[in-house]
Amino acid sequence: MNTPARLREIRLPGVQLSGAATVAMLVAAVVVNSALQPNFWNSYALTSNFATFVPLVAIAVGQTVVVLSGGLDLSLGAQVTLASVVAVQIVDGQLDRFPLAAAAALGVGLACGALNGLVVALLRLQPIVATFATSFVFSGLALVVLPTPGGSVPLEVTTAYRDAVLGVPIALLAILVLALLWWVLRRHRLLRHIYAVGGDADAAYASLVPVTRTRVWAYVLGGLFAALSALAILANTGSGDPFVGNELTLASVAAVVIGGTALAGGRGGAGGSILGAIVLALVTNIVFFADVPTTYRQLVNGAVIILALALAGIPALQKRRPTA
Repeated sequence: MNTPARLREIRLPGVQLSGAATVAMLVAAVVVNSALQPNFWNSYALTSNFATFVPLVAIAVGQTVVVLSGGLDLSLGAQVTLASVVAVQIVDGQLDRFPLAAAAALGVGLACGALNGLVVALLRLQPIVATFATSFVFSGLALVVLPTPGGSVPLEVTTAYRDAVLGVPIALLAILVLALLWWVLRRHRLLRHIYAVGGDADAAYASLVPVTRTRVWAYVLGGLFAALSALAILANTGSGDPFVGNELTLASVAAVVIGGTALAGGRGGAGGSILGAIVLALVTNIVFFADVPTTYRQLVNGAVIILALALAGIPALQKRRPTA
């Protein structure tokens, strides 16, 4: 028996067409990478690639939750930076301090997210303006904690992160865990409230959904995933950097859009954002292995991302086009 159209919309709200475009872009990126990088399917190369994917995947999931609520968090990259420098200062290269450092990073992410949520939901400031302002606060605090790149992560942590279990890279398992976290959240009442608030806040309020509290929780969850991104960066690089999250914020927004989530809120999901993040990471690889001169790499990266965003938006434009 065929699944009713309405039921399909509930399971995959608003991402049916864009999801196909995302998968097509992912396949194209993999094919091009395979052609340019001869050892792309080598176990070492796969492990290295997945290790670089995790931070963007984590922050993209966090941005997705915020966007679904009808908001946008331009401070997530700064949150990643602050959480990472706090953690690296605490761990100081000692393995026995790593659990405390990880807990501190998660605490920083949750606190930053809570602050954003309170500013947006209670003070009713525009999310873009409010989070743009808090990004400077978080970046400034990161520079206070770690003025210059430095610090060290225990060798055991970086080695384990770049290792594999039964041939499966640990980093790939980390991405699967992030997907599992989204799967669990998607089935929680809080995520249903977030979808409702992002889709129509007035209707959600009329249905007794706690709109203000839901918006705060969306930013808190965004901060949590930003902290997970910070821990992945530390595990991959082995040191701290007070500027490490500068490029992650806009990349997370791009991953969300490529993944098929509507920036207006209420439609989409983190599954597409995870694929979108991998597409963006592969694009960076393509630019590198295509031997694009260093001075032009940022320009080419930006142009490719714009093209990818445009391709992702074509299905939506076709859907809006009036029929004769």
